[in-house]
Amino acid sequence: MKKFFPGLLLLTLILFGFAAKDRMRTIPNESFSSGELLKYKVHYGPITAAEAVIDIAPTLHHVNDRPCYRATVTGKTNSSFDLFIRIRDTWQSYIDTAAIVPQRSFRNIEEGNYRKRETVDFNHYQNTAFVEKKKKHKAKETGNYKIPDNAQDIVSGFYYLRTFDYDKMRVGDKIHVQGFFDEEAFDMQVTYKGREVVSTKAGDIRAIKLVPRMPANKLFDGKDAITLYLSDDKNKIPVLIQAEMFVGTVSVNLYEYKNLKHKTALIARN
Repeated sequence: MKKFFPGLLLLTLILFGFAAKDRMRTIPNESFSSGELLKYKVHYGPITAAEAVIDIAPTLHHVNDRPCYRATVTGKTNSSFDLFIRIRDTWQSYIDTAAIVPQRSFRNIEEGNYRKRETVDFNHYQNTAFVEKKKKHKAKETGNYKIPDNAQDIVSGFYYLRTFDYDKMRVGDKIHVQGFFDEEAFDMQVTYKGREVVSTKAGDIRAIKLVPRMPANKLFDGKDAITLYLSDDKNKIPVLIQAEMFVGTVSVNLYEYKNLKHKTALIARN
């Protein structure tokens, strides 16, 4: 019996280890579902420079044998702004419906003469991401990278922030979002700043104010350069994003929405 017990204990630990790798977290989500559509005007200072659309496909997709929302973000400059720089970008994320993490992400970037296509396949059991990318006039490149637990991509990160219960937070509380972007892991700290009423193209909306801490970079002017406002209702949709950049102020302003799960926090104007 003395010889049998250590072997049994070792076998139990091994089996438990394999079982643990076969499980993913479950995040409660009452904020979004299939079919949601959000449209935005992008302003560069006083100029309406572009439009952006964020939509979730009306049907679920399966990636890595997991049901996923297919969320797509498209952005394009207006014809008048095309004279300065023509942008036609598409970002897509297959977001696990239970764990709210990406199973696969896709980017097609067309900005001026710059071109880049990238697909990232996430393995959250082994904490790895396989990247396949192709830039203009260059050969296709591939690579396998380590990622943190429950790593987000940029698109899925916005949806993850919509799952939090901000009624339980105090001003100054912080959320940590771990992710993977451009072949690098990141750990973003998001600070809850309270509630405000913001004016959008869709109307005046009660909103939750969040400020993500940005790493040092050549685009944004300071670590707290971005402010994100989510509707202060059960949907928690992004209604306004303001960014202080070295080239000026950029804002992304909601003007239309469809197929939300709940009634919005829109305030009637007198």
